[in-house]
Amino acid sequence: MTTQVKLETNEIPQRESGFKRFFKALILMRESPIGMVGLVLILFWVVMAVIAPLLPLYDPNAIMLPFQKIGAAAPDGGTFWLGTDHKGRDILSRIIWGAQKVLVWATFATLVAYIVGMLMGVVAGYLGGWADEAVSFIANVFLSFPFIILCIIIVATLGASGWTIVVAVTFASAPQIMRIVRGLVLDLKTRDYIFAAQTRGESPWYIMLVELLPNARGPLIVDACLRLGYTVVAIATLGFLGLGLPPPDPDWGLMIKEAVPLGAFAGHSMYLPAAALASLILGFNLLADGLREVSLRD
Repeated sequence: MTTQVKLETNEIPQRESGFKRFFKALILMRESPIGMVGLVLILFWVVMAVIAPLLPLYDPNAIMLPFQKIGAAAPDGGTFWLGTDHKGRDILSRIIWGAQKVLVWATFATLVAYIVGMLMGVVAGYLGGWADEAVSFIANVFLSFPFIILCIIIVATLGASGWTIVVAVTFASAPQIMRIVRGLVLDLKTRDYIFAAQTRGESPWYIMLVELLPNARGPLIVDACLRLGYTVVAIATLGFLGLGLPPPDPDWGLMIKEAVPLGAFAGHSMYLPAAALASLILGFNLLADGLREVSLRD
C-alpha cells in the first residue's frame, strides 16, 4: 500500500514556475518569424518613446516653417527629416513624442481593464450562482454597445483627457475580458489542484487569485497583445474625432485629422503618422499570432 501511494504521488505532474515558462516562451519565440517581426516593431516604438528626451529633436509644439517637405533645411541649420505640418511643427518630433503618449496611455488603460475584467471573470466563473448572474448581466449591458461608440460616449461625457481614456477603455474592454476569464475558470475549477486547495481549507479568494488566474495566463497574454492594438486604435480614433489627448500634446490621431483637409498638398503630414500608427498596431497583432503559434507548439 505504501509503495502504491508513493507511485501515485510521483505521477502527479509538477507545474513549472512562471519564470521558467517565461524564458521557455522567449526561446520558442525565436522559432516564430511572425512573432519576431511583431516584437521588433513594438520594441522599436518602445525604444523611441523611452529615449525621446535624449534625442536631438525639435520641440514638438514649436512653430517654425510650415509646409516643409521631407528633408528640408531648418532655419538653425538642422534638418526637418520628415518635414513640417501646416503650423510649422516638426513631424518627426511629434511622431516620436506621440508614440510615448500612445504607449503610456494604451498600456495603462489595458492594464486597468484587465485587472477589472479578470476580477469580474474569476468571481463569476468560480463562485457561480447569483454572483455569476449579476456579473454576467452587467457585462452584457456594456457589451450591447459597440466598443468605439461606448468610448466616445464616455469621453464626450467626462471630457477629453488621458484619465478619461483609461475609464472609457476599462468600461469597454473589461466585459470582454470578463467573458474570456469566466470561460477559462469554468474549465480550470474542475482540476485536481483546485480540489486539493479546497481540501486544505484555502479561502475562495486565495483559490481565485493564486490557483486559478495564474493558470489562465496563456490565452490572456495572447488576448492582451491583441487588446493593446485595439486600445491604440481607440486612442487614435478618439484623437481623430477631437476627443483624445488634449492639444497641443502630439497625438497621432489628431495629427491625421489636422492633415486631412490639406490633402495632397501636405500628404506627408497625414501619411507618416498613419504609417506609424499602422506599424504599431501591426506589431501587436503579429506578436499575438507568434505567441499563439508558440503556445500550440508548447
